[in-house]
Amino acid sequence: MSMNRHVQVVEDDEDIRYVVAYLLEDAGYTVETFENAKAFQDRSKKEHVDLIILDVRLPDGNGIDISKAIRNDVNTFEIPVIIMSAHAQGDVALEQGNANAFIQKPFDLNFFVSKVSDVIISKESNLSGKL
Repeated sequence: MSMNRHVQVVEDDEDIRYVVAYLLEDAGYTVETFENAKAFQDRSKKEHVDLIILDVRLPDGNGIDISKAIRNDVNTFEIPVIIMSAHAQGDVALEQGNANAFIQKPFDLNFFVSKVSDVIISKESNLSGKL
């Protein structure tokens, strides 16, 4: 079901980045990771992206601000966003970043994968409902 879905992850913690990429690849996703806001902003924007996962605290930026920028860009505003943080309040991150979901760190591994799947499925059902 999740085959060929492309997920981008912005997470500065190398261990968390590795675990998230491993979990998503194991679930059949294509994963692209970025260690900071600049690397994400410099990414190639040519490929289709099904989901972007953002850590709130980055060494050179903030996941909530990146989420706002995604929402304000005509080319990316429809891409679902999950914000994750050990520090931010979920409702604040969701509201300020206009994200689709929030994951509190540390997270249960199964919960993480099912949340990613739920957000992508929800986005696809919304799209098919509009066709």
